[in-house]
Amino acid sequence: MTILVTGATGTLGRLVVERLRQGGERVRALTRTPAAAGLPDGVEVVGGDLTRPQTLAGAFDGVRAVHLLGATGHDHTPLETGPQVVAMAAEAGVERLTVLSAGEDGPWEGTVRASGLEWTFVWPIDFMANTLGWAGAIRTAAEVREPYAGRRTASVDEADVADVIAAVLTRGGHAGRRFTVSGPEALTPADKVSAIAAATNRALRFTGLTDEQARRQWRAEGWPEEGIAFVLHMWATVPDTVAEVTTAVEEVLGRPPRTFARWASAHAAAFRP
Repeated sequence: MTILVTGATGTLGRLVVERLRQGGERVRALTRTPAAAGLPDGVEVVGGDLTRPQTLAGAFDGVRAVHLLGATGHDHTPLETGPQVVAMAAEAGVERLTVLSAGEDGPWEGTVRASGLEWTFVWPIDFMANTLGWAGAIRTAAEVREPYAGRRTASVDEADVADVIAAVLTRGGHAGRRFTVSGPEALTPADKVSAIAAATNRALRFTGLTDEQARRQWRAEGWPEEGIAFVLHMWATVPDTVAEVTTAVEEVLGRPPRTFARWASAHAAAFRP
């Protein structure tokens, strides 16, 4: 069968495409900029924009399974055109659907449930790859400086999330489920810096900041005031659930999720001078 992957050039979408191709699946990748996709050989790349359903004509033709983004943009705005996109998929004969969304709010729940498709929601707590945002500071100063040092997050290796999605798309067996996907442990930022230090064999440190210290630092780095306010508010209101370790990876893949230490070893080069 042909599997359609939307958001195919993003951090997760690219991995999903790779996993499916490695498994011998026929993959169609949807992206706004096909010429710049840079996807593996054998992937059918098509242009389209989920926020403009009129651009998706033909994207679902011959497709039996779809991985669909539930939000778009850097701010993860919920996809308001979701109902139209799901209706187009169902009309085209799509049978199975994974949705990258918590599936708890907005139009997704009712729309997907009423579609007649075999659906599964997948929601990663936090990608380990988000720590790549520290790479510049670690390379140049051997230090990470952030507020809310006590926050704990059960971050998941993005490769594990891709494996979960690829398994559901190809094998099914999880219809009507919502998987919150986590790593095997909840770590503080300092814990993660320690793991990166071990992976790179470097002496690194984490320094916790007050809100005001963070504001001064980020202003000096050129952050806009609205960006500073957004991040501080986001970290101040992070729910306790982001520290909950789930069994999603084991349920779907039959193996434990990868640790942050393993992720750090695989990406050590990004943190070395």
